Amino acid sequence: MKLIMLGSGTSAGVPRIGNDWGQCDPAEPRNRRTRVSIIVENAAGRRILVDTSPDLRHQLLARNIADLDAVIWTHDHADHCHGIDELRGLYHRRRSPLPGYGRAYCMDSLQRRFDYAFTGNRGYPAMVTANYLDDHQAIQGFSVRAVDQPHGPVLSTGLRFEADNISMVYATDFSEVTGEMLQCYADCDLLVVDCLRRDPHPTHAHLDLSLELATQCHARRTVLTHMDKSMDYRTVLATTGDGIEPGFDGLIVEF
Repeated sequence: MKLIMLGSGTSAGVPRIGNDWGQCDPAEPRNRRTRVSIIVENAAGRRILVDTSPDLRHQLLARNIADLDAVIWTHDHADHCHGIDELRGLYHRRRSPLPGYGRAYCMDSLQRRFDYAFTGNRGYPAMVTANYLDDHQAIQGFSVRAVDQPHGPVLSTGLRFEADNISMVYATDFSEVTGEMLQCYADCDLLVVDCLRRDPHPTHAHLDLSLELATQCHARRTVLTHMDKSMDYRTVLATTGDGIEPGFDGLIVEF
């Protein structure tokens, strides 16, 4: 099983427009962050994309990835879905729509806002098929569990992927930890977790909350993501314990 971290940044990316690096060292390439998205791959080579960030085309080109087998959306915020049109390039290669999954609150919104992607328009074919994501189902050789996470006043979807006797959790965009989340994420081999900044935030996890989740679910390895311009890679790495590290664009974790 393999994790490919396409993007590790917050909604504004790092640097922000205006070449604003904040506390991040511009000379450290791991501080250059596009908007969050990942791919999980199993031993059979099946790949699931999680979220279509606005930077998706650049991310796929940078990793030389041209084939995917499914896409799952965690929620409908712009930094997680506005790259949906980049699925057109995948459609042209596969000649069939990509299976797409999301909870009802996400998928219904995406179909309203990007109806052409799901139904086609004026001779242009549909790029993706819409499927509601269950609490537990099989997708492309993965066992996928989904749990709803508080994300300020709305919800996002946390995901647990299991394949090849490995478990990987993707928990981004949450503001508190629930019992249902802990049950879903327990004893995972890898936890990829929301970690916006050090100070508390009303809709995202901050560093202490991210580390608390890692401890509570007994994650064997933890990678931080969705980090803003205050989270310098080397500085954060120096403050986290064994088995916990900041992620970066292009990080690959293989089991």
